[in-house]
Amino acid sequence: MRPLTGLATAAADLLFPPECLLCQRSLLFEPNTARATPALRDFCPACLAELTADLLRCARCGASAALSDDGVCEGCLRAAPPWQRLVVLAGYGDLARDAVVRAKRPAGEPIGMALGRRLGDLVRSRLPAVRLDLVVPVPMHWRRRALRGTSSAGVIASATAGSLGVRKRGLLRRIRATSMQNTLPPEQRPANVTGAFQALSGVRGQRVLVVDDVITTGATLAACTQALLAAGAQDVYVSAVAKAERTTLVAADGS
Repeated sequence: MRPLTGLATAAADLLFPPECLLCQRSLLFEPNTARATPALRDFCPACLAELTADLLRCARCGASAALSDDGVCEGCLRAAPPWQRLVVLAGYGDLARDAVVRAKRPAGEPIGMALGRRLGDLVRSRLPAVRLDLVVPVPMHWRRRALRGTSSAGVIASATAGSLGVRKRGLLRRIRATSMQNTLPPEQRPANVTGAFQALSGVRGQRVLVVDDVITTGATLAACTQALLAAGAQDVYVSAVAKAERTTLVAADGS
């Protein structure tokens, strides 16, 4: 069956040549394309290298800073965030920013799925000893979800869960409409999302991975983590496609 599958894949590639989801460069003659599963023929080598550049980042907050032997920055040694560990795919540079913004639209859902698969692979490599039970996306308020037509965090979380072989469940609800975080100065963001989320009882005793598209100050992910812990989650880990520094102007829903 494998030779037949390979022939079918090659024929499909000739009829519908695969292209990089970000730069539209043809992947037909890239050396790794023929061996990759269709689900992973998504980015060209140049785009993938830029997205997955191995930046030295704090394992708790994702900041690009001097780290201790445990991989934690000085700020987190003084006051750690409420989650156990954070995994981010990339810094919020030009390509990652473009990918995240495009993934926020219904037409960009394939980009969100591709980013989620890559994020899942990275979570597996960064948290090899952690047995995750659930993947939970950061929820949108229903009004914003209706206006936008998609939830990028939900799409990314679905692919991340599939990559990890873990159930994705929408066990967080946004019970209060909030101002968009990227419209507020960093010091106002925690108050904006305080009490905005509620976790359902299905998280009790579970090890949960929360997924978002961008993290800036961490206020949204902190509020989600606190809601999950209050509902009885055993441990909460968080992940995001990109980490924006506080000095970066975020043209997205920075958390």
